[in-house]
Amino acid sequence: MIAAWTCPGPAGPVTEYALAFDRTRKHRLLIIPALFEEANRTRRMLVEAMRRIDAAGIDCFLPDLPGCNESLQDFSAQSLDTWRAAMRAAAEEFGATHLFAVRGGALLAPKSLPGFEYDPAKGSSILRQLLRARVIASREAGREEDTTGLMETGKQSGIELAGYRCGAALVAGLEAAVPEERGRRKISQGELEGAGLWLRSEPGDNPAQSRDIAAIVAAEIAA
Repeated sequence: MIAAWTCPGPAGPVTEYALAFDRTRKHRLLIIPALFEEANRTRRMLVEAMRRIDAAGIDCFLPDLPGCNESLQDFSAQSLDTWRAAMRAAAEEFGATHLFAVRGGALLAPKSLPGFEYDPAKGSSILRQLLRARVIASREAGREEDTTGLMETGKQSGIELAGYRCGAALVAGLEAAVPEERGRRKISQGELEGAGLWLRSEPGDNPAQSRDIAAIVAAEIAA
C-alpha cells in the first residue's frame, strides 16, 4: 500500500509517500533507495524483495526521497543534508528498527539504526558516472566537455546530470561523501545471483536477487 509520512521541507513539513507493507509487527525495516537512475533500475527488484520480507513477518517501508518519484519538492533544492533529514524523519514516523540501504542510499542512512548496506557506494563514484555520461552525450551532440570543468561548474552553480538538475550543494556533498562504518551488515553483489541491476541501461528486475536479499534480511533480523 501507499503510506503518507511527514518530511521536513524548506518552508515547513511536507507530505511525502512510501510503499509500505505495514502490519504493526515487531521488526520494521526502512529501505533507503539508491540515487538517481540507479534507484529506477533497482526499484522493481526491491519491491519484490519487500513482498518476500513481508511474508517473512517483517514490516518494510520504501520512502520517496524529496524531489524524486511522487514527491512535489524541487529536486534542484535537494542536498545530502535534506535527504538525510528526510530519512531520519521517515525512520521516526514508521518506527523503523532496522534499515536496508542500497548503493548511494548508504550515504543517507540514519546513524542510530542497525541493518544492512547493499554494495554501498561513495558519492564521488556516483558523481563520476553521471559526469562521464554527460561527457559522452555531449560528444555525441557535437559539444566538447570534460569532467573536471563540469565538476567545477556543478560545485559553483549546479549542473544537469542524467536529466536531474543538481544544485551546487548536492554536487559538493556527493564529491566528499563516503558511507560511514556503523557495523552494519554489508551485502556484496557476489552474494546474490547475477550482476547489479544498476549496471543495466534500463530498469529491470531479477527475482533471484529479490529472493536472496529477502532471505538474508529475514534470517539476520530474526537471529
